[in-house]
Amino acid sequence: MNHAEAHCELCASPGGVVLWQSAECRVVRVDEPHYPGFCRVIWNVHVREMSDLPPARRHALMTVVFAVETMIRELFAPDKINLASLGNMTPHLHWHVIPRWAGDRHFPEPIWGRVHNEGATARPQVGDDLLAQALQRALRGIAETSP
Repeated sequence: MNHAEAHCELCASPGGVVLWQSAECRVVRVDEPHYPGFCRVIWNVHVREMSDLPPARRHALMTVVFAVETMIRELFAPDKINLASLGNMTPHLHWHVIPRWAGDRHFPEPIWGRVHNEGATARPQVGDDLLAQALQRALRGIAETSP
């Protein structure tokens, strides 16, 4: 393990509750009570940027990201999905898949922005077992291992 990997949060820990994983990436639920269904798709090997991956691996990663988006839309019925790959604080390749609702806590800003609606209404809650089952269905055919 090199210096960057030794100090990388996503190399040292799963990064959330693991819902699905393959040899290349994992899908975790982020513990964010205001945004139920918020998931991260994390590349398992320490890579900084999408362009560091060969085209076939980029395609494989985005197939997982889009499957997670579809699953979140089906289970949570958000008004919008935000996809983000920032890595400014954690320079390890990962995608945020975030359900958003008009009038949610940070609307219209990103969830990392200023709180605008402190008393935002509750959102659908879906347990980790149902999330994992939905991901298994959505990602059928992609190499899988049980979390």
